Amino acid sequence: QVQLVESGGGSVQPGGSLQLSCLASVRTFTIYDMAWFRQAPGKEREFVAAISRTGGTTLFADSVKGRVGISRDYWKTLYLEMNSLNAEDTATYYCAADDWADETPTRVAAEYDYWGQGTQVTVSS
Repeated sequence: QVQLVESGGGSVQPGGSLQLSCLASVRTFTIYDMAWFRQAPGKEREFVAAISRTGGTTLFADSVKGRVGISRDYWKTLYLEMNSLNAEDTATYYCAADDWADETPTRVAAEYDYWGQGTQVTVSS
């Protein structure tokens, strides 16, 4: 059973930065493509960024491109580096794992098999 636990959320002022982490309890982390999604109150869950199982391919939503970085280590942790945050970035952020990994990460939430419980990010002055 795959468990994903996000951390690093919090409150930040507009223009600030945060780094989110997702710790995966898996035997072999590198078999999963990984992604971050977010959901704001009253809105649908939306794609933020994804990274292939080897880290060689990344994908970003247009709304965060240029402000967000996604990375992973070899063992168990996925990261999301967010800069120049604004109020529209306020949401609960979820990490997700796709065990049908083929070096082509997807934006589609339904393709991901495992999800964390989320970490809240609030951008407010």
